[in-house]
Amino acid sequence: MSNSRLDKIIKASEDSPNGNLLSFLKPKNWKVNLVAPRDAVRKLEKSAQKAQETIAKSRYISRDISWLKFDERVLDQARDSSKSLFDRLKFLAITASNLDEFFTIRMGSLYNYIDFGKERTDYCGLRETPFKQALITSAKEFSVEKHRLFIEEILPLFPENGMSLASLEDLTVEEIADVETYFNRTIYPMLTPMVFDHTHTFPSLLAKTLIFGVVTIGFTDKISPKGKPEKDRKISFVQIPLNLTRFYVIERDDKVLFLSIEKIIRHHLQILYRNVEIESTSLFRITRNGDFDLVEHEDAETDFVDEIKKKIKDRRLGRVTRVEVESEHSEFLLGEMLKRWNLDKSDIFVKKSILDFTAFWQILKYPEFKSKLAHNPAVVPPLGLKSVQITDIFETMKRGDILLHHPYNNFEPVIQLLEQAAEDPHVLAIKITLYRISKNSRISGALLRAAEQGKHVSVLFEVKARFDEENNIREATRLQKAGCFVIYGIPGLKTHTKLLQVIRNEGTHVMSYAHLSSGNYNEDTAKLYTDLGLLTTDSRITQDISEFFNVITGHSMPTHYEHLITAPRDMRNRLIEMINQEITNHKQGLAAGICWKINSLQDLDTMEALYKASQAGVPVLLIIRGICCIRPQREGLSENIFIKSIVGNYLEHTRLYYFHRAGEPKVYGGSADVMVRSFDRRIESLFELVNPRAKNMAITILDWNLRDTVNSYEMQEDGTYWKVESDEPFNIHQEFYTISEEDLIEEITFATYTNTLTTT
Repeated sequence: MSNSRLDKIIKASEDSPNGNLLSFLKPKNWKVNLVAPRDAVRKLEKSAQKAQETIAKSRYISRDISWLKFDERVLDQARDSSKSLFDRLKFLAITASNLDEFFTIRMGSLYNYIDFGKERTDYCGLRETPFKQALITSAKEFSVEKHRLFIEEILPLFPENGMSLASLEDLTVEEIADVETYFNRTIYPMLTPMVFDHTHTFPSLLAKTLIFGVVTIGFTDKISPKGKPEKDRKISFVQIPLNLTRFYVIERDDKVLFLSIEKIIRHHLQILYRNVEIESTSLFRITRNGDFDLVEHEDAETDFVDEIKKKIKDRRLGRVTRVEVESEHSEFLLGEMLKRWNLDKSDIFVKKSILDFTAFWQILKYPEFKSKLAHNPAVVPPLGLKSVQITDIFETMKRGDILLHHPYNNFEPVIQLLEQAAEDPHVLAIKITLYRISKNSRISGALLRAAEQGKHVSVLFEVKARFDEENNIREATRLQKAGCFVIYGIPGLKTHTKLLQVIRNEGTHVMSYAHLSSGNYNEDTAKLYTDLGLLTTDSRITQDISEFFNVITGHSMPTHYEHLITAPRDMRNRLIEMINQEITNHKQGLAAGICWKINSLQDLDTMEALYKASQAGVPVLLIIRGICCIRPQREGLSENIFIKSIVGNYLEHTRLYYFHRAGEPKVYGGSADVMVRSFDRRIESLFELVNPRAKNMAITILDWNLRDTVNSYEMQEDGTYWKVESDEPFNIHQEFYTISEEDLIEEITFATYTNTLTTT
């Protein structure tokens, strides 16, 4: 889109009560471009300029560029001066974790192609090497802005909040003595210098660990032309142990001092090199490739678990994908590391402040400051229930479906269903899929008790859940030893669906109680993520669940589900069929529209179907938190596709799929995003909401997400996002605590939110 056209659109938005995207925007509203500040006078190199032109012309948005754009929106939360210092630090820490994962997984995947000479063309049209440079450039701009924000806007707020990042020079004599004692008794015994020279191999350095690179100077037997012994440089490394806290804490009457461990170690580093001259010390941190394709075996389960354990080890020693280093560093050391790891200078990220912002979690968890983070309001009962307390979950579920909307509604009913089932003598069996559970999981505890009570407990425990493999293997082993029937995932697939079924003898008949969800069976994340969970005894749905569990645990191949859409069998095709039905309805003059709320959109076939729907005149409203590869509002391609992202205090994790169907909407919830992996390489399910109240609640959730003006960012044709501002704020992270039956609606009114772009 040209600048002149963009200016016209913005001008039209200012002059009209209807904005070009969402009609709730009023004339006084304004939008802030979130692209990180750039030097306007800097000239792009010719290759970089060509790459940007290719990206701009492409039919799709790059998945990886879109990932980085999401991180920009997270960083924007840290810019928000209305938030407390502690909440802003939290978002800085989250951006650090996100970028670590990006270089571990996405850049790791790209290096798999580069290192093995495989060709790869990204969605944006770039081949592997120029694409890597484009990603590095964007990531560096993001990193520079993140550190600028911390140094200039956030760090100055520390003193007024009763704390400071201290240096040794800030300490009293008594405090220094305490630091000396701590170093000598705790830190020093844990440190191990690892030298690299002609007699010592290059050490295996851990990823995401602070490391000192030390260059020392010795003398050789060779004599220089000046008649002096020649100097001999040696490199060694000192890793800071991961089980040390990142800060040494000093409490004073008026404030708390946080002294970084690396400052203490640097001050005492000479002790590790007695009678040796240290030329330089450079603090750095590396990220390694953690993207591996699991080789699935049809062997015994123990072999499969061993394979997983091996892959975890490989991740720790994968190829280096990024080096972060402090601004004052040794070029000699850096050069040697680049050669050793086969990296370019562009892979080096020079940092002006703390290397690893995840260190802020220690500050946020400090007892005095823990309470200063924004807290959730008290949970409210789900619609249809008068209280958050449920006396008998079985009797309550018999009265009708319950749609839980977390974190506004408690996760407790799900745990209660399992805990009550574990103790109830009438319960015959429990079946559940587990993907990510909390460290001290009540879910796992209830399953253990159920097995001990002699109930048949079947657990499909997905041990391939990335970064949770070790915890999952440990918990799965405990369940198996207790007598549970445990399946360690399905060869060739990752089980991501979230299903729970309890079979109970009611005396005259056997009844099935079920829970279907978009989120994990994790009581911790249920307080932080927005998710939907359906508690039901509807036999139409529970019969589908029984059939699906037979597919997962056995060899059943049902030809039809009544209210379930599953992957990898037919999810892509079913969604595209429903998109095409909206196109047909529109052409026949019937009301049509599509509204989805998902985490990620990347599947090519589905995006093409959405493009066709837009070209046919069907309005398409997409609420996509993170990765989005479809281009909205491109003339001739997607004028009727409007996209927003919601990023705020809660992590948006709900998946909802709405099809208007001539005024008789179908709505599905579930665990699946519109990704190739979801459709082809995962066991997934979407469940239709058939109960009128639950269905209308889901429609209202979509409607309120579209109305939100506080946490919303609008996606532009070029893939950038603009923050929505309004003189009539509507914050869904507050409003959902007040929702009532009277607020529920039966359909999305698409005309309220869309105004098709026209040529001016």
